[in-house]
Amino acid sequence: MAEPYYKRVLLKLSGEALGGEQGYGIDPNTITAIAREVKQVVDLGVELCLVIGGGNIFRGVAASSKGMDRASADYMGMLATMINSLAMQDALEKVGVDTRVQSAIGMAEVAEPYIRRRAIRHLEKGRVVIFGAGTGNPYFTTDTAASLRAMEIGADVILKGTKVDGVYSADPNKDKNATKYDTLSYLEVLRKGLQVMDATAISLCMDNSLPIIVFDVTTDGNVVRVVNGEPIGTLVKEGE
Repeated sequence: MAEPYYKRVLLKLSGEALGGEQGYGIDPNTITAIAREVKQVVDLGVELCLVIGGGNIFRGVAASSKGMDRASADYMGMLATMINSLAMQDALEKVGVDTRVQSAIGMAEVAEPYIRRRAIRHLEKGRVVIFGAGTGNPYFTTDTAASLRAMEIGADVILKGTKVDGVYSADPNKDKNATKYDTLSYLEVLRKGLQVMDATAISLCMDNSLPIIVFDVTTDGNVVRVVNGEPIGTLVKEGE
């Protein structure tokens, strides 16, 4: 079997991805399907870590727009990501994948604290590491947390798993003339205001030349295909 194209990857999942068809909460079938995909990647010898959003449980930005204090709302969102992280850990261990959850907020009874060197050591031992609670700071999204952690642990690429098969010029569900991009530069994403990741996350990746691949995580086998370098989804990288 050919060597995987990427050796160390960070997979970023939205909280909604865990909600399945219902779009909220945690759908057991969906989280089990994702766990099986992750196991296939780990079996290839790829070092994989995860960052999961919390939008299926609580969305801090939405709450703050309705009058809640933004910092309080964001901390609640971080706790929602921890619920998702623990659920994913359980699903992964049920399919036989050694997993560690590291939290940016201290909660010693349920997760390790985030320690960069320990995270890298877990990856080297073949364990999946799930980074919970974002960056541990309000006003930063889990997209930014994914970019930050990916660079700290020396990932080759960020894989952004969504429900769509790439980045489009408009919402393909609402605009039948929306066109899909195969590749984009960081600056094109920022100039066109495309919904890849937020501007802070894109800027971090641009400053450190870290590529991002946006792809459909709901299609069976897609995570393995991306890791093996197959051209699916949309690749965001430095401009020519």
